[in-house]
Amino acid sequence: MFGYAGKILRVDLTNRRFRVEDLNLELAKKYIGGRGLATKIFYDEVDPKVEPFSKENKVIIATGPLTGTSAPASGRYMVVTKSPLTGTIASSNSGGYFGAELKLAGYDMIILEGKSDRPVYILIDDDKVEIKDAGNLWGKLVSETTDFLKNIHGEKAKVLCIGPAGERLVKIAAVINDYDRAAGRSGIGAVIGSKNVKAIVVKGSNKVQFYDEERVKDVVSNKIKMLRENGITGQGLPTYGTAVLVNIINENGIFPVANFQKSYTEYADKISGETMAKDILVRKNPCYRCPIACGRWVRLKDGREVGGPEYETLWAFGADCNVYDIDAVAKANYLCNEYGLDTISTGATIAAAMELYEKGYIKDEDIKEDGLSLRFGDSDAIIGWTKKIGLREGFGDNMAEGSYRLCQKYGAVELSMTVKKQELPAYDPRGVQGHGLEYATSNRGGCHVRGYMISPEILGAPQKLDRFSLEGKAEWVKIFQDLTAVIDSLGLCLFTSFALSAKDYIELYNAVCGFDFNQETILEAGERIWNLERIFNLKAGIDPKEDKLPKRLLQEPIPEGPSKGHVHKLSDLLPKYYEVRGWDEKGYPKKETLIKLNIE
Repeated sequence: MFGYAGKILRVDLTNRRFRVEDLNLELAKKYIGGRGLATKIFYDEVDPKVEPFSKENKVIIATGPLTGTSAPASGRYMVVTKSPLTGTIASSNSGGYFGAELKLAGYDMIILEGKSDRPVYILIDDDKVEIKDAGNLWGKLVSETTDFLKNIHGEKAKVLCIGPAGERLVKIAAVINDYDRAAGRSGIGAVIGSKNVKAIVVKGSNKVQFYDEERVKDVVSNKIKMLRENGITGQGLPTYGTAVLVNIINENGIFPVANFQKSYTEYADKISGETMAKDILVRKNPCYRCPIACGRWVRLKDGREVGGPEYETLWAFGADCNVYDIDAVAKANYLCNEYGLDTISTGATIAAAMELYEKGYIKDEDIKEDGLSLRFGDSDAIIGWTKKIGLREGFGDNMAEGSYRLCQKYGAVELSMTVKKQELPAYDPRGVQGHGLEYATSNRGGCHVRGYMISPEILGAPQKLDRFSLEGKAEWVKIFQDLTAVIDSLGLCLFTSFALSAKDYIELYNAVCGFDFNQETILEAGERIWNLERIFNLKAGIDPKEDKLPKRLLQEPIPEGPSKGHVHKLSDLLPKYYEVRGWDEKGYPKKETLIKLNIE
């Protein structure tokens, strides 16, 4: 078998058993792998109405056919489960080295079933699999857990684990691998915690087999050259990391400030990639086989060297909380990695709490015992509340539910900047109409990496679009969403799409696996994945009426800056989007669409 490892590891946590199954290659080809194949298996095996923390929910950790190969940025893996934050299908993506190691151990995916009666970790050493006691690890931080397991199983071992937040079922808990890489969104760390799984340790010594080794060498060499010659992947991201976006997004007036009350700040440069490079950067921190190397390793003021914040994190703890202290933001990011928290949802939830306090919903007596403020601009607050959220301490227990439930408790859901209960990332959709449509229609709630329309609307890749125009945006969003599903399923990093097109991914896939995909068939696979996720959500009870944006973004014009006066025009865009998707006017996939896509 080429590209694929050919094996699935199914772990029965309830009975502490496991078995290895053969991969269904035809099904893999139909759904590609990674996100797509995991979605199909999850859909077939799990009732969409399952309670996320019940033992009937499953967790699928999946690699793609290009994960662990020589293809550029091929270290990605996906975690698919039902989200406790949104109630939708959760599909979270991470880089680093864990995904590649899992593939090299000989597995395309791990399926976790049932629930252990006590804390455990799973050890995978090629064909040797053990379910081991983790009672001594429960309660430990991510770095402590990782260090302990590496000390026992060797430095080569790659570790995926949860922190205290996942153990305490914090609904914005992440899964962390390689110390600072996160499958962050939708609360998947809490689902793994609900199963009493602390970690998975992997050691692999195999090699992915190629259909045509010489062809793979040529194709990979060409794609790396394209990435290095591209201005975004060859210059901007390698030099400043994803934080290169801070000044760019702010200069376009779509950098949300103080929980989306404004979208421009004169202080953005204080938390920019340029400032990070000048003041706190230690070195680059690349993922497996990545020529882009956007990851950062930074030095805090206390001398500790830790994983550095991404663009989204700099915004969430920075401008969204009106904080412009880069050391404080870097510390908050470090704490998210240690406690196992999604940086976007954590920062955005603190920002929502700050506005609730500003408007008088949260009273001083509500937070008196915590000894922390909820005032915008308080650097100590973002650090202190992150710890309390991770431990569900004091008022942090309320924020551990995410901003939607927090604001709902105070009768002010309009202050939660969420879609389908998941916090929106660092781009104000009032100034990027296509990106706002992607937010509203994302299958996992508020998300920027399901169809990154910032690429054409702001960065001009593959071509520059008028960001305020509605013309053609529904079609663009559909294509970006379908192609992203393909990239996630192949096991590659989305950032490669700044330089590579569908044609380039097809060349890599066909060379490695020996297939004959073309642009039509590869994008059809992406469309199939998107529609199956949609069907799962519909059966889970997610009403199409949830394809919406917060009221503020639809009714309150941006008050100042380069995008002043704009609102998002979702009501004009959504009907066209449903039409190009082949869905009815209410947002349900039409029968003929499902027949065309060969969805049973």
